[in-house]
Amino acid sequence: MSLKSFQSEIQEIYARELARQRGQASGTPAPRNIHSKKTQILEESNIVGEPPPSRDTGVEDEVEAVLALLSIHDYDRARTSVAQLITGRKGEYIFRIGCRPPHASLFAGENVDGATGWSGVPRTDVEVTALQSSVTRVVEELGGKISVLFETTDGHYPRATLLLRFPPPSIELVPEVRCAVVGNVDSGKSTTLGVLTRGPLDDGRGRARVALFRHKHEIETGRTSSVGMEILGFSTAGTPVLPNILPSADADVIRRDKLGWDEISAQSAKIVSFIDLAGHERYLKTTLYGLTSGAPSCVILMVGANAGLIGMSKEHLAIALALSVPVVVCITKIDMTPPNILDETTKQVVKILKSPGCRKTPVFVNSMEVAVESSQTFAQYKLCPIFRISNVTGEGLNHFRTFLNLLPSSEADTETFTVDQPLEYSVTDVWSVPYVGTVVNGILNSGRVKTGDSVLFGPDSNGHFMSTVVRSMQRKRADVATAEAGQCVALALKRVKRAAVRKGMVIVHKTDTPPKATRQFEGQVLILYHNTTMQRNYQAMLHCGAVRQTVRIISMDNPEGVLRTGDRATVQFEFITQPEFVKVGMKLLFREGKTKGLGVITRLL
Repeated sequence: MSLKSFQSEIQEIYARELARQRGQASGTPAPRNIHSKKTQILEESNIVGEPPPSRDTGVEDEVEAVLALLSIHDYDRARTSVAQLITGRKGEYIFRIGCRPPHASLFAGENVDGATGWSGVPRTDVEVTALQSSVTRVVEELGGKISVLFETTDGHYPRATLLLRFPPPSIELVPEVRCAVVGNVDSGKSTTLGVLTRGPLDDGRGRARVALFRHKHEIETGRTSSVGMEILGFSTAGTPVLPNILPSADADVIRRDKLGWDEISAQSAKIVSFIDLAGHERYLKTTLYGLTSGAPSCVILMVGANAGLIGMSKEHLAIALALSVPVVVCITKIDMTPPNILDETTKQVVKILKSPGCRKTPVFVNSMEVAVESSQTFAQYKLCPIFRISNVTGEGLNHFRTFLNLLPSSEADTETFTVDQPLEYSVTDVWSVPYVGTVVNGILNSGRVKTGDSVLFGPDSNGHFMSTVVRSMQRKRADVATAEAGQCVALALKRVKRAAVRKGMVIVHKTDTPPKATRQFEGQVLILYHNTTMQRNYQAMLHCGAVRQTVRIISMDNPEGVLRTGDRATVQFEFITQPEFVKVGMKLLFREGKTKGLGVITRLL
């Protein structure tokens, strides 16, 4: 039983259950055979990541219509069309003038000028320049900003790619992209994030990462042990929002002079949230929790060029693949690595990505055009963009920043997050804040919430739900009044003791029929690795969304009554300490020491 076919089956069960639950909530019957949109796209696309022939033609026609209006100087109608284009896509749109190169040649790193398969309307270099200034004029009249991502006027096909962006109407509506950053110890995770979010380059001795650490022991050892959160804002004009720090500043200045998250939110038109996870083996459970509960849109795997893909990086890559989260690889420290070692590392990364377990197409991002095109297609077509960067010289960082700036926002993924369903909010963190009370942080899986709403939270150790009121809300440490599905917000709860709330609880709107807590459930599982056999009463730590608890196997459908590596079975689990809120179709990962398994919940008992 291969991992890939099991994963596509999990995806189908998940999609079918999602459709059924949504159908129940809205009162319409679910379609019988729902096949996940994503798997369909993958089957249509051929292996090099060339999109199916009917590539978003409606939108391309709209763009050509806008360009035609601009050519005859009909600015009024062009303005209306451009406004529709941008607002229909959450306030930003990648606008292409001229032909588009064939993706297969572009991503393979070939010279695209001589390639066949170009699409779009050819333009001369004079037309490209004229149309560019017309688009700029129209967007600025609408109150938006424009940034030139890429342009070339020499060669066979003059073309330009622009980013059109409107400032968000309020802080509540700033789009956010969640990225989890993983990799082995000393692969340069925290340093890369320090350079991206603070501005000044590193000195080669880890100066840039000091600002990210939360604990004293982290500063002393240089190792992250907690789930750190960092945010990088991009302004309407597409430039990163950074504090004004001189390049020569010392570590203390970098640590002290930072913008508050609320200031970044106020200046940004898009926010990239990095979940900085720990690389050390000792902190694997923390890393796993960050990956399952943080609902990241993509995983950035950092690989030190001098060390290669070693130790925990393979582990992290396997977990990301098991959770079917798109992966981006960053090869760091290229300034200090001898060329022959860098080649070896690159070959090793490519070999692992092409291996039967991954089956991804590696794409080296060596130009802005590849960065722009891959940011839009990598998740759908199983591509894995590879960046080679240096935090000391700054090489490759511009391509990486552009890529991050263009990633589709997490809340735009309407397959996972629906706004028109009842509220469901999963708790991933709990604090007690002086003079405020208990504050929870988490992600809205569906619905919307506003301050003053009456809500239920639970389940507690008896499986009951308690009622409370949302006193206030913050998003990225800026006060907001409403939040909707897909956003990550913190809620202050009225008259709730800190001890009454724990990670993995859910918050729903107050109803007469509170949701049911589950003690036992059945799931289909695949054992990825176990050194002996698993039998009844075997215990392991289960990760399922924001839920993290020890479970016990009650029964299994295997005739021998034991499970080994590579076995697949329907297994009944029981939570050891207290019931939890889980739903059919949720993915689960369980581990105990070196044992790992993955599966999906098929029935609640």
